[in-house]
Amino acid sequence: MKRPALRRELWYRVLTMTGAVLMFGMVGMRRYNIALWRLNGGIGWLFAAITVAGVLFMWWARLHLGRLWSSSVTRKTDHSVVDTGPYAFVRHPIYTGLLLAIGATVCVRATAQAVTGAALIATGIYIKARVEEQFLREQLGEGAYDAYARRVPMLMPFARVMSKDIG
Repeated sequence: MKRPALRRELWYRVLTMTGAVLMFGMVGMRRYNIALWRLNGGIGWLFAAITVAGVLFMWWARLHLGRLWSSSVTRKTDHSVVDTGPYAFVRHPIYTGLLLAIGATVCVRATAQAVTGAALIATGIYIKARVEEQFLREQLGEGAYDAYARRVPMLMPFARVMSKDIG
């Protein structure tokens, strides 16, 4: 197994952990945790359903990867580009599902602290996705990964806009 250097992973880990602490209010800043808006019951349940949909999309992606899955950026034996199942819709479906669930949760929590935490988590996820992509290009070959990146959007399904910095 190969992994990128820890310094390449440090930023996304710090941002994600800090964001999670802020988002779920574990910082003792309760007096600043004032609701920005209130949702009625029906809308709240809709966002709960969206959260569940995001988690289910994440799990589908995780199960689809099987033995290639790892919580950290890692190259496994016989690693190859996976472009089927949820990976046919986005290159990082686990992150897409997580971002969907986080966005829906923030809409329900509706505090400045939760919004700030979610923004930090989203930034950390984006950085991790970029680290993964660079690592996969190095490990699996630019040609194979770039062909996949041209066909499939990074995080937003149906967004066929490619980043200028591919490769």
